[in-house]
Amino acid sequence: MKITRLLLLTSMISTALVAVSCKSLSSPNAKPDTLTKKEKKDGWQLLFNGTDFAGWHNFKRDGVRPGWRIEDGALVCADPHNAGDLVTSNQFGAFELQLDYNISEGGNSGIIYHITDEGGATWATGPEFQLEDNAKATDPQRCGWLYALYQPPIDPKTGKTLDATKPAGEWNHVRLLVTPEKCVHEINGVKYVEYVIGSDDFNERVAKSKFGRMPGFAKSSTGYIALQGDHGRVEFRNIKIRPIATK
Repeated sequence: MKITRLLLLTSMISTALVAVSCKSLSSPNAKPDTLTKKEKKDGWQLLFNGTDFAGWHNFKRDGVRPGWRIEDGALVCADPHNAGDLVTSNQFGAFELQLDYNISEGGNSGIIYHITDEGGATWATGPEFQLEDNAKATDPQRCGWLYALYQPPIDPKTGKTLDATKPAGEWNHVRLLVTPEKCVHEINGVKYVEYVIGSDDFNERVAKSKFGRMPGFAKSSTGYIALQGDHGRVEFRNIKIRPIATK
């Protein structure tokens, strides 16, 4: 009888612990497009408020083209034929950017930074954190790579290039760190690449790529941040940035 009661008590405690654990995982910052008190204290800023296009406009033009829409608290490239790249109103130098994205089957997009108005396109001056559906997109540059310049190593578990993305139609989390000392790409908590803008290695890679023919590429230490909107449907939410002071 004592053993039975002990087993029953143990089971009840285990169930309670699981319930508490599940609650703690789902409760922090449950509402999208908001900041917690800690995030505010740590210097984070929202780049998207979940309701309108405040703080955004199309590259080199006023306003936002109709291909971009606000749907269920997400910033959505719903019609890539009439969207174009969306850029921030403010410019940023060193920063940490985090966001969630959900891309369509075969979709292709990107996060481009340090953009200036000197180029004819956002990618003419800004490096691009590639976003795409790795399973069916046609571009050989895969999600999380620094477009045409850096890609992650081979994953020893699979024997293939590291890929931590979830399938098309599911939300993924991006972390992009950009500082003079190092830049880091992460997807779903997995580090993909690290590089230093302006280093010998970086400059050599640029010279060998198509960007070597673009005199303004990666030359500015500050600029706009863009969400690419011309290669398929993609949704963004929880777009947050933490500017970093540099010496």
